[in-house]
Amino acid sequence: MNNSAIIYATLSRIFSDLLDEQTVFDIKNNSAFLELLGESTKLYFENSSIKKIVEDLNVDFTSMFLLNTQPIESFILDAKQEALVGLQNPVMEFYFRNGFEIDMNQTEILAPDHIAIEFGFMQTLAFRGELLTARDFLDRHLIKWVVPYLIGMKAMAGTPFYRDIFSFTIEFLLAERENLEGIS
Repeated sequence: MNNSAIIYATLSRIFSDLLDEQTVFDIKNNSAFLELLGESTKLYFENSSIKKIVEDLNVDFTSMFLLNTQPIESFILDAKQEALVGLQNPVMEFYFRNGFEIDMNQTEILAPDHIAIEFGFMQTLAFRGELLTARDFLDRHLIKWVVPYLIGMKAMAGTPFYRDIFSFTIEFLLAERENLEGIS
């Protein structure tokens, strides 16, 4: 599997739900990933117990993504903050047009344009090597809403992990787009 697919899979997991002890344990024991995120996150994970990290991250996740602004494209871009359903949702239409079948009954996430589902789609495109479709999706969707959304959410983050994962995600998406520039 290529690096982009792995990164999209990781981001999909991080943005999908509260992080459990096993996930936090895996992150805590992945020094390369902690180095990639930054010194503040690395020190936070090195100097805190798994139980403390889980508690802090879950409070942060709940505050940012459940109580404030859910990471759903149509909520962010639509002034009415309504989730669009079916093919009236531009993201769902994009999935359908590109052969990505999503069974919303298989996930607790109810919106096809949730950030975790969109990252899952990009994971699939990266795995399949569908670079033109990936570039198109970045342009039409992820770059348009995820970058400004995470810039705003960074100020709300109470833990170094989420501040750093937001910065990493922004940098990664912009680098992905730049890397796909010459694809035709």
